Amino acid sequence: MPGGASQISAREQRVQTICLAVLATIGVAFALWWLRPVLIPFVMALFIALALGMGVDLLADHTRIPRRVALPLVLLLGVLGLGGSGVLVGVSVSELAANSDAYGTKIAALVDGAAALAPAPLQEQLAGGMSKLREIPVATVGNLLQTITNTVVSLLSNSMIVLVFVFFLMLGADTFSRQERGTWGAIVRRVQAYLAGKIALSGISSLLVGAVFLVMDVPLAMVWALLTFLLTFVPTVGVFIALVLPIPVLWLDPEVSRTVFVLALAIPGGIHFVANLFEPKILGDSLGLHPITIMMALVFWTMLWGLAGALLAAPMTAVIAILLERFPGSRPIAQLLAGDFAAMRKSL
Repeated sequence: MPGGASQISAREQRVQTICLAVLATIGVAFALWWLRPVLIPFVMALFIALALGMGVDLLADHTRIPRRVALPLVLLLGVLGLGGSGVLVGVSVSELAANSDAYGTKIAALVDGAAALAPAPLQEQLAGGMSKLREIPVATVGNLLQTITNTVVSLLSNSMIVLVFVFFLMLGADTFSRQERGTWGAIVRRVQAYLAGKIALSGISSLLVGAVFLVMDVPLAMVWALLTFLLTFVPTVGVFIALVLPIPVLWLDPEVSRTVFVLALAIPGGIHFVANLFEPKILGDSLGLHPITIMMALVFWTMLWGLAGALLAAPMTAVIAILLERFPGSRPIAQLLAGDFAAMRKSL
């Protein structure tokens, strides 16, 4: 009886621990959602600082530039890159606004073409409705432009907050060096290995896509290149979104021929296909996460933080896995995230 009682007690204690862990997870998730206006800029700044830390290490290791000089140089390059991206998006929005009438005309022509395909008796009945549909494009394009403008303003304001965070984080540049030890050192090395491979692949893909779009005179060519660079950080679905986003503008622009339309989809698709072939060799298992874990993390962080969560889902989950791995009680969860089921069973 005493042995049975102790066994039941241990079982009850394990159930209580699991219930408390579930409740704590729900509480932390709510806190992350509620504090997202502060946490999103800070976490983005943290990962940008990790990326800039790689630049400082490269300059210090492969040149004679001391770290105290390499740090402001890398920061300056980062500010110029962010500022250039903001100017690029602003100019592209102005270009989209300038072509709004042409897009509205193309939508109206599509509506008329759809009406012409209807049987003659129905055309008369649809005439009134079609006249109202032809008025929709102007309002639709106007609302779209207003939404894009507000989004750009929001992104630029957040970018300034991110820059402030990055500046103060980088004052301790040695903190983001791969020479760090302990748990933080493991986080720095794993995240920087992922960022290095991902930045290289995304940069090459976006440059090729931008060059192809510029040669074919595709509208907003550099914006699509910038979005390609950002969206390829979103696991699995990011590449698909990057391919689909230009379709409405390409379809509505009267100066884009069918040949250009097809090539503007096929060539970037081929570029991304080749990049995906090389990605496993370049990235390897830098994050130490199972593919299903990455997909679940993508859904979870997107629900909490939207697009920013989608961009940061993989590296944030890798950081959480490293932290869980450091404690015996949470180590089975880290092994589950890594897909190491044999080790997880032993730990349990």
